Amino acid sequence: MQGKPGLINGRSTKGSQTRTEILQVAVQIASAEGLEGISLGRLADEVGMSKSGLFAHFCSKEELQVAVVETARSMFIEEVIRPANAVPSGLRRLRQLSEAWLSYAEREVFRGGCFFVAASLEFDSRPGVVRDRITEIMGEWLRLLENEIREGRASNELTAEADPVQLAFEFNSQMMGANWAYQLLGNRQAFARAKTAILERLQGFATSKVTRRPNSPTSVTAHRATAQ
Repeated sequence: MQGKPGLINGRSTKGSQTRTEILQVAVQIASAEGLEGISLGRLADEVGMSKSGLFAHFCSKEELQVAVVETARSMFIEEVIRPANAVPSGLRRLRQLSEAWLSYAEREVFRGGCFFVAASLEFDSRPGVVRDRITEIMGEWLRLLENEIREGRASNELTAEADPVQLAFEFNSQMMGANWAYQLLGNRQAFARAKTAILERLQGFATSKVTRRPNSPTSVTAHRATAQ
């Protein structure tokens, strides 16, 4: 085997790249048609390879589904979590997380809207490893929101009355509801309405005025005055 490591590493790298390409196709299908909509045959046709070739990367449909969920999680982290980590924790990061989530769903990073909204609805009553992993990831997201609300309280940006669990539940509900209204009803104002609802809720607990970003025309307070 001496002198062969480069070939072995080359095959390994190519195999990893092929797997990544397969999953990039699969995650888009799943976001629009559901994880159950993915079959090895369908995927083989989409990526232009044989079913036996796919079996070399995924031994079962369940293994493929879990891998797709992990791919979606990585994409979500890049689109939503990583940008938010660039701003200070607490109120600013909470706002950034909310706005980044709404932007990612509105831009249809996944062609079927938020992958985890669709996957949560598809698997909420289906026990098994796929549901378990989706549940863990959604739990991570809610805990992240809760922790930033706690940070906001600790830094005196939010009042002590701001309940982290309650607000995280409300914000997640607004985001998921906006995705539903956009995808099902074609409501193009859904994301803006969700953003307004979240900002107004934060305004009620903020120790100082919560305004929109500089490129936004109005503050929450001004928005209320305009609406009256």
